[in-house]
Amino acid sequence: MTPIEYIGPIPQKKKRKPVIGGWVILLMAGLFVSYFAWPTFADYVKTQQDVASEDKATVAIAHLKQSEKFGDQLAASALERSQHSVSYDAAYYNISYPMGDIPAGRGVAADVIVRGFRGVGVDLQERVHQDMRENFRLYPQLWGLKETDTNIDHRRVPNLQRFFARNSQEVPVTRVVGNYENGDIVFWRLPDGDAHIGIIVPGPGSRFHEKWVVQNVGEGVEWKDALLDQEIIGHFRYDQ
Repeated sequence: MTPIEYIGPIPQKKKRKPVIGGWVILLMAGLFVSYFAWPTFADYVKTQQDVASEDKATVAIAHLKQSEKFGDQLAASALERSQHSVSYDAAYYNISYPMGDIPAGRGVAADVIVRGFRGVGVDLQERVHQDMRENFRLYPQLWGLKETDTNIDHRRVPNLQRFFARNSQEVPVTRVVGNYENGDIVFWRLPDGDAHIGIIVPGPGSRFHEKWVVQNVGEGVEWKDALLDQEIIGHFRYDQ
């Protein structure tokens, strides 16, 4: 058999790529991440570790009470409510007037607001009643009533929304967190269509600059990062 003659370029050994260059690039990338990205990541991790607790609420309350702003004082009073154990209870109660209240360990979203305002010397039971008595037909006609009822009027979220719309600064509704201030009153529409209410407060620890909420949405009074969790339908800023 006649051998086949190979015609073509002379086979050459593959050159090994230098490894030093790759290690240098990886090292530089690591240094870059460490210098620029790690502090941001570390701050993020630290921030996420700051969760709501009674101790952090106490610190935030003390800080807010140093302020002369009504909103900060109201936020401090609302945060104090988060330190109480409350079972959700929407039942009708016969209570005194003014300054009447249902049993301390019970309540709904509106009761958080009423009790928070009483902590800064404002009795919403009395103020809502006075405004409803003079302007009854301007309030929601949802319960078949023909006159005011001091036992329940101030404990109904639609009534509170109308009261604040008539008696406080109405702030445009947005989902821009920076437009909200401590002590602002916010109304949401829940998935079931019901209206809900809460007070804006700062976050815990290093998250103090964030806008959190004190509310009772069915599981007792909560201090929670929940401002944008539901559709916002009202935003008000009340001043004595």
